[in-house]
Amino acid sequence: MDCPFCAGDGGDVVWRDPVLRVVLANEAGYPGFARVVWGAHVAEMSDLPEAAREHVMRVVFAVETAQRTVMSPHKVNVASLGNMVPHVHWHVIPRYRDDIHFPGSVWSAPQRELPQAVLAERAAWLPALREAIVAELSRIPAWPTSN
Repeated sequence: MDCPFCAGDGGDVVWRDPVLRVVLANEAGYPGFARVVWGAHVAEMSDLPEAAREHVMRVVFAVETAQRTVMSPHKVNVASLGNMVPHVHWHVIPRYRDDIHFPGSVWSAPQRELPQAVLAERAAWLPALREAIVAELSRIPAWPTSN
């Protein structure tokens, strides 16, 4: 099976440790859309040892915290679907009441158009978001290199 997360990073890498990476996904209409991607091809969170599951979620929560701090979204969606790509990864998505899909999921039918000026303003926050993600991740315990 071809797996895009095994073949490539799945986005612009912001941070990486020995077992996972955080990427900005460059999803149209969603500046700040991030993914936390487990490095090895594992389909389900329950396939990971408990320490690995905890590590993944600490990273997910750090990304969410950085998004909330920098981007002030109305809501943050955290999703792990894996229906199309059965490789452990979490989507961490800043949401706004005016985004094109709100209140539905980002994969639902569009509800409205969003002015390019609004998207450009949100995209301008990306350098600060990258810095905030790295800063938040510096606060979590490092993955032990012996695991």
